[in-house]
Amino acid sequence: MTQEIFPSWPDVAADLVNVAAGRSPADMIITGGIWVNVHTRETLPDHDIAIVRGRIAFVGPDASRCKGVDTQIIEAKGRYMIPGLCDGHMHIESGMLTPAEFARAVIPHGTTSMFTDPHEIANVLGLEGVRMMHDEALMQPVNIFTQMPSCAPSAPGMETTGFEISAQEVVEAMAWPGIIGLGEMMNFPGVANADPQMLAEIAATQRAGKTVGGHYASPDLGPAFAAYVAGGPADDHEGTCEADAIARMRQGMRAMIRLGSAWYDVQSQITAITEKRLDSRNMILCTDDCHSGTLVNEGHMNRVVRHAIACGCDPLVALQMATINTATHFGLEREIGSLTPGRRADVILSSDLKTLPVETVIARGRIVAQDGVCLAECPHYDWPEHARQTVNMARDLAGDDFAITAPAGANAVTANVIGVVENQAPTKALQFELPVTEGRVTAHGDVCQIALVERHRATGGVVNALVSGFGYKGRMAMASTVAHDSHHMIVVGTDTENMALAADHLRALGGGITVFRDGASLATIDLPIAGLMSDNPAAEVAAKTDALMQAMRTCGCTLNNAYMQHSLLALVVIPELRISDLGLVDVRSFEFMDVIVT
Repeated sequence: MTQEIFPSWPDVAADLVNVAAGRSPADMIITGGIWVNVHTRETLPDHDIAIVRGRIAFVGPDASRCKGVDTQIIEAKGRYMIPGLCDGHMHIESGMLTPAEFARAVIPHGTTSMFTDPHEIANVLGLEGVRMMHDEALMQPVNIFTQMPSCAPSAPGMETTGFEISAQEVVEAMAWPGIIGLGEMMNFPGVANADPQMLAEIAATQRAGKTVGGHYASPDLGPAFAAYVAGGPADDHEGTCEADAIARMRQGMRAMIRLGSAWYDVQSQITAITEKRLDSRNMILCTDDCHSGTLVNEGHMNRVVRHAIACGCDPLVALQMATINTATHFGLEREIGSLTPGRRADVILSSDLKTLPVETVIARGRIVAQDGVCLAECPHYDWPEHARQTVNMARDLAGDDFAITAPAGANAVTANVIGVVENQAPTKALQFELPVTEGRVTAHGDVCQIALVERHRATGGVVNALVSGFGYKGRMAMASTVAHDSHHMIVVGTDTENMALAADHLRALGGGITVFRDGASLATIDLPIAGLMSDNPAAEVAAKTDALMQAMRTCGCTLNNAYMQHSLLALVVIPELRISDLGLVDVRSFEFMDVIVT
């Protein structure tokens, strides 16, 4: 199915004017609702909205003059009329779904606009993968704007990806119809040190008049931060405390504060608004990463808005952070983000502003969801076969591939260990004394083994290290081809034989996530597209995700959404320690370090 071209304002200007004046009939009128005006931060009862050709023509107390014989009438019955919600920063691949199935999952939650960075698939399939995501996004009945990935690899010299993104490819993508800007600039040391490629990508984006996404994952708010801001990124979602949000807003950036499946960074930063009383126009709500289980069982941007309100934010301010603030940031204030004339007719009907039940969703002037059920068609892209054959391992693995050899004669070693932090993306650099058995360092207590298995070029490479915080017990392993951002295969386990079984299972499957215990699979999610996504319905993937989470709990893990923690263990641009195909990375200094200290 080809993309349905949504008419631009010049194409419909005469129709908008004539409907507003009462000379022509509206296609749809929503009548008798409470208008949530995010421009003035007001709620205005007994208002109507007249819509023609997918855009709003009139909002006021009486739209009867706009009514024609065939006008569809939607009775709001005193409910709130809210702009469709916008997610200012997210990765569709983190939902383990294609753009079509992601859209189908979030439409009933009131999300009508998404700003997506497909840098996950860029690392696996390069610019071609980005184009596939972009093209399927444009086929959807809601607004999915694509940011061209900026950093593949995320940190040059620290990892090897399946493909690399060049500055010339950024220039090329800026001409695509659905590209809204540059994806998160994760190579913050590169920007701060005036790396020519990073600055060239930013320059190409700014010349195109588009927005540069940021990613500054360092607690250092000194000269390095100043240099990064001077380099051009316009927003940042990596803040974890109030000081981070304040620093970004004071420097003219938008502070994007996120609530994803495992990132709980709203409560610690929204106090800049609720307590410090800073101007809320420069704060935006987003999700960053939500897996399918969260989308199906808890919600999407409606979940984030409800959480912000529960953290003490005024409901109207929270809604501004998920609508007009986002639209303004991306230069789309005249297109989306408010219920005002000329804008796309993206409307939520809800009976309560605080709990935000999403009862009816209208996108581009059509009812797309009612009472939690998606009514819209979400067309699929025809993914080619080579996009489903991306797990390129040289051979099946054995337990010996995961051995960590100790110094000769050692009975114990001191080792550097990646420390997982619940509900946050950063890790801790820890050290543990671990026993040695038959010349090998063994998992002990809360310390497990972690391995990165190369899966792009079939090199046969396996890098081994150690991780703590999952709480695994017994003979088990968890493997995943979702391993931000290089997306090799990550295997975490207490037993090398189970680690090998889990890795070989995903090789045969062609990508996904699996948990093994005592030689058998407890749960598996198959992700055939780039080893990252399924094109099955979200409910099916969510059911498998729930089973996976239960399998992790069965193996002793009690962390909230530990799968997300697992998937980020190779993200070499977030401190403090990460693993890559080249070794154990100290992200504080961007240097490699030995696993064994003594």
